[in-house]
Amino acid sequence: MENRTPPPLDLADVPDEEFLRLDRQICFSLHTASRAFNGVYRTALKDLGLTYPQYLAMLVLWEHGELSVKDIGDRLHLDSGTLSPLLKRLETAGHVERRRSAEDERSVTVRPTAAGAALRARALGVPRRIAEATGLPLERIGALRAELDALTAHLTGRAPAPGEGAGCGA
Repeated sequence: MENRTPPPLDLADVPDEEFLRLDRQICFSLHTASRAFNGVYRTALKDLGLTYPQYLAMLVLWEHGELSVKDIGDRLHLDSGTLSPLLKRLETAGHVERRRSAEDERSVTVRPTAAGAALRARALGVPRRIAEATGLPLERIGALRAELDALTAHLTGRAPAPGEGAGCGA
């Protein structure tokens, strides 16, 4: 007996009622996966004293050094109203320094302090812990990231930035 893969479903072939089932909602699957990730990150970041959003901001700064608040927001897809309080808390904790740009007084730049740079060494094991927690091989994590980046780009109408979707970080 031959093992056949069923043909892909076309949207027109699925009754509207089927789409109203919770187990058919991709948004719900993404939401529950995100909540599960938040729990794993909360545990992994506890010793660093960082929240997940703070960790993301530090990742950007460790990778790029000094950046404007606008550039950080662009990379993290956050607006300044969300980002400014987060950066203020990182500054209060001694991890970053914020200052007005000499070229443009309206622009604020942010860079890691010595303590913030030292925190990077303590954070080195976090991506590995997260990758292990997924139970997925690195190749599958990379493929999943690429698919999610493509989905995000499609939903937001923006092309992925160079380097998005690449790599296998968790």
